Amino acid sequence: MARNQYLTIPRVIGHRGAAGRAPENSLAGFRRAAALGCRWVEFDVRLSSDGHPIVFHDKTLERMTGQTGEVSAMPLSALLKCKVAGAPIPTLEGALAELGALGLGANVEMKAEAGDEAALAASVAAAIARGPPLPLLVSSFSLPALAALFRVAPELPRGVLTERLMTNWRDAPQRVGAAALVCNHQTLHRSAVRAVQAADFLLATYTVNDPDRARELFAWGVDSVISDVPDAIMAQRSG
Repeated sequence: MARNQYLTIPRVIGHRGAAGRAPENSLAGFRRAAALGCRWVEFDVRLSSDGHPIVFHDKTLERMTGQTGEVSAMPLSALLKCKVAGAPIPTLEGALAELGALGLGANVEMKAEAGDEAALAASVAAAIARGPPLPLLVSSFSLPALAALFRVAPELPRGVLTERLMTNWRDAPQRVGAAALVCNHQTLHRSAVRAVQAADFLLATYTVNDPDRARELFAWGVDSVISDVPDAIMAQRSG
């Protein structure tokens, strides 16, 4: 897979919208990211118990909503009654519609639970197919979820999320037809970045909130950084 054959990503992507400036994974956060000058946002998607994809990071509701329970154990109707900063949890379809109106692209991270990988991939693919045409990348730590997405929607760009690049790091993206790697910046070093470039994969890093670190990563050749404070990175990045 050539690095830019069908996928390009902006140098700065807002993490969970712009989590350092507005409630994470919220429509308000997406609007804030757009106002800050972001071209893309990253956000998380989980399945409700009745198979609907919603935009939410945690397995449980407590931190963001003050309610109790696991997301995967609740139907959509109950989840929509839970509020994040006074607004309902977004559905994936609602989020994509909002991004279309804002002119934003997306890095959609699939948060898969054991056993729901295929259902999550299918629901994400279906929502994207029904939504506005957006530049996007679908990523996950779950290789089964990415493999399922490859089967049902091979045309969707995929990215493998990883904490660190192991010796055999090439195997995972090749197995799921991914064009990108998304790695924790704290585990990266210059030689690893060069190896990814040489292998023709795009490389994004998370979660980079220090402009000096972002400049270093860009100098090494990282394609994109994902940040809670995208405005701070965009204001000071080199190049």
